Amino acid sequence: MSTPSADDVAAAALRAAAVTRAVARSAVVGGAVGLAASAAASALATHFARRVVTPERVRPDDVHVLAVEDDRVVLAADDLSSAPGRYGLWTDGGAVHSRLGDVLGVEVPVRRGGRRAVVRRLLGTDAGVLRPGPGRLSGWFHAGDPGRALGLPFDDVVISSPVGELPAWLVHPAPGDGAHDGAERSSEQGRVWAVLVHGRGGTREECLRALPLLHRLGVPALVPSYRNDPDAPGSPSGRYGLGDTEWVDVEAAVLHALDAGARDVVLLGWSMGGAIVLSHLSRSWTADRVRAVVLDGPVLDWRTVLDHQARLHRVPRPLGRAGTALMGSPLARAALGVEAPLDLDRLDWVARAEELRVPLLLLHGEADAVVPVGPSRRLAGSRPDLVTLLEFPGAGHCREWNTDPDRWEREVARFLLEHL
Repeated sequence: MSTPSADDVAAAALRAAAVTRAVARSAVVGGAVGLAASAAASALATHFARRVVTPERVRPDDVHVLAVEDDRVVLAADDLSSAPGRYGLWTDGGAVHSRLGDVLGVEVPVRRGGRRAVVRRLLGTDAGVLRPGPGRLSGWFHAGDPGRALGLPFDDVVISSPVGELPAWLVHPAPGDGAHDGAERSSEQGRVWAVLVHGRGGTREECLRALPLLHRLGVPALVPSYRNDPDAPGSPSGRYGLGDTEWVDVEAAVLHALDAGARDVVLLGWSMGGAIVLSHLSRSWTADRVRAVVLDGPVLDWRTVLDHQARLHRVPRPLGRAGTALMGSPLARAALGVEAPLDLDRLDWVARAEELRVPLLLLHGEADAVVPVGPSRRLAGSRPDLVTLLEFPGAGHCREWNTDPDRWEREVARFLLEHL
């Protein structure tokens, strides 16, 4: 099932952890067995690194629907299904998408051995029929294109990139009083546009939640796919560059906006999309047209993220560190299939904080178990002149909007209006 989530590097660590623990239980010191264990550890480090840079088209289900009752849905209770906020639920292999609201209560089954259940409000089903069975809970509350999901006026456009033609949505701003469609679109000339960049393993649908706000603010919004997305051309290697290569596609999107009449742009990025946006700022000749940046749950330092995931899933620290080091080594091309070694120093924006020249708004969940909030805190602490950090209590990875959409929209609007 195509997963509605971003940057789930936890999946890579979890797979490596299971095999690593099996090796650790069976390994003994000495002779050929020791050599075999060493070779196995090397293979597992390579596996860990390869999973991080390899696009995953299918992700496992993580919740179970027990019952559907009019405007309520009953899920097997766990931390994920009981999380505060509103979420998308994908079932039937991704064919059915429903929107879930607040938790209404927790049910304790009468029969012994039964599963505790959490009851959530069912706000609607956008496609198909929701039935009991396995599913995946997502921060992507909306699904589809901006017209079907949100009722917003938009065009499908194509962006020319070095890897080929990238599909994109161009969402038009709210017209002024008495404006008709033609006037609305011509008024986009000379404006500040927004370019929105989704995260690892995601699609453009991740950005839908920000579009109503940009529409109300009168900001044309360009939402591109980038290399290795399901609906876009692959990179030469078919591997992620973790922002070190994808920034070129964002540059192409910015050029598209400028060619269409934009005067300047603001950039919004989610998770790995944050790493991509920051790479664009430091490497693109169009960076001087960027007025401000909004990053949601951003990857600011890949080493911190990968260390955190290895620790969380009990991957031995030396093994996790070896896999991370492999990404930047001369062996990366042959071992991982990447186009070139990944420069993780170049992707470390905590260390490069002094190079920032554009105002940044960071939105980060305090409960983010995928991309920990620490680097965002350190970056904001080192550059208070340019970087503002807003933390969201109880919010998981890129679920700040889900837990408090009013605050998310209010703060993003305040920040953007200062720089439009």
